[in-house]
Amino acid sequence: MSGQAPSLIDAHHHLWRLAVRDQPWIKGPRLAPLRRDFTLDDLRPQAGHARVDGTVVVQTVPDRAETRELLALAAHDTLVKGIVGWTDLTGPDVADTLARLREEPGGTRLVGVRHAVQAEPDPRWLLRADVRRGLGALADAGLAYDVLARVDQLPACTRAAARHPEVTFVLDHAGNPPDEAGGRGVWERAVRAFAALPNTACKLSGAALACADAAATSLDAFGPTRVMFGSDWPVSTLTATYAEVTGRVEEVTKGLAAGEREAVLRGTAERVYRL
Repeated sequence: MSGQAPSLIDAHHHLWRLAVRDQPWIKGPRLAPLRRDFTLDDLRPQAGHARVDGTVVVQTVPDRAETRELLALAAHDTLVKGIVGWTDLTGPDVADTLARLREEPGGTRLVGVRHAVQAEPDPRWLLRADVRRGLGALADAGLAYDVLARVDQLPACTRAAARHPEVTFVLDHAGNPPDEAGGRGVWERAVRAFAALPNTACKLSGAALACADAAATSLDAFGPTRVMFGSDWPVSTLTATYAEVTGRVEEVTKGLAAGEREAVLRGTAERVYRL
């Protein structure tokens, strides 16, 4: 059993300024509180109080300009250890684009790429030939791929991960476990199949961290050394404070051995993203 928890790495949060770039996914009354700026200066004091000494910022829109701006921010702020950016994986010039991003200010902080597969109507999007070529470019660049997908898309994500063993596939929000108990079994089977591949990892973030059963399933399926903490700030502010979110991960890991707890709170993120 572990005692005092180590310092944390927040492996999943977002930043935006609406005057610089709109966030068109913020729609409807439920998300209305997010229609304002969220900056690193807003997060910094909360992170300090929660013993978070490093973060990974994740893209929010399919725009390389956002990725360049996040890299520039990382170049000048020691709190940001890595950026999961965006590039068009279907483009014929993916490798050249990634090389150019690496040459940008802060380019060495590019640790992964994400595309919102959940917004794609095709549940087999990751299996398309052009996307597979893009995933191959990620492998050559030594970058991880963050998986943001619906439950019905997870089988294709698993097949994609099996076809690209040289890429680490990181499951954001543990695959978004459904609220209703009736859908939880489908989610669990899909997540366990994904976790059976050695080149996969999981983020305890979003709904997965809010639900103790989903968190326990994720830890059991992947093992603590392939699970990492992410706050999903500021989306998480819709239901919890930053302190409450970090408190949740400390609660669900308190029964782990010290080394296992350290992995979830920071070690897995450091290894997978090569921070």
